Amino acid sequence: MHQHQNRVDLHIHSTASDGVYTPSEVVHLALERGLAVIALTDHDTLGGVAEAQQAAVGTGLEVIPGVEVNSEGDWGDLHFLGYYVDPENGYLREKLQAMQDARVGRARKMVERLREMGMPLEWEEVRALAGGESVGRPHIARALLNRGYVKTTQEAFDRFIGNGGPAYVPRLRLTPPEVIEAIIEAGGVPVIAHPAHSGMAAVERIPEFVGYGLRGVEVYYPHHSFEEIEMLLNLCRKYGLLVTGGSDFHGPSSSEGAPLGSVYVPPECVERLRQFRMRIAGR
Repeated sequence: MHQHQNRVDLHIHSTASDGVYTPSEVVHLALERGLAVIALTDHDTLGGVAEAQQAAVGTGLEVIPGVEVNSEGDWGDLHFLGYYVDPENGYLREKLQAMQDARVGRARKMVERLREMGMPLEWEEVRALAGGESVGRPHIARALLNRGYVKTTQEAFDRFIGNGGPAYVPRLRLTPPEVIEAIIEAGGVPVIAHPAHSGMAAVERIPEFVGYGLRGVEVYYPHHSFEEIEMLLNLCRKYGLLVTGGSDFHGPSSSEGAPLGSVYVPPECVERLRQFRMRIAGR
């Protein structure tokens, strides 16, 4: 068996959320890199999964349907990955759709507040800046910059749209139990994303999340140190959790994540994920 046949990347973004490449392009790149298994895990959407799976037909590359769901609140900004979720599941789709709708509604409210503050923006120009992505604060910041209301996008956040700013509108927040429940409801395996990168508070809450049904931890991650990986592996052993990992690839020009396939993920991680998924599917 060649080393490259074992290569795995279980955390990847495409243009379905904030990635640079389309789902098909992600698949072609994965094949070029000699990957055997990938998971497409776009933020709050399963919109790219069908295209990625279609592009992989007949290639020998396995595309695991996945999603990355944000959970924000007093506990900080936590992310959860759902593997082998059913993209057609009504309950999960409803939750994700509510988040998408709320994101647009939130952006519209911020544009409205800025107008009241004497900085009118056209909604269409903000949407155009977002392209295919869901509209968010970075796009509003860019629109403010284009209109000359601010000198940098950072100033837009600092003065107007940052947390607690005069034009800030909080986003719809799903709590960790709600996110975990939605993933399980869709037949998926819930895993906490990059906990050490999210901060020690996230790591400390893993036992609590296990109580809600958390099944795994993303251990192998570009910004996890060797010590953090060891600590997380110990936690997984202690609580009987699955171990996953990935690059959090967004694209070559993105400051987020790392190059596709650049993080070593032991092949047995996928084996165990598969076995667990078959157990819950009752096969």
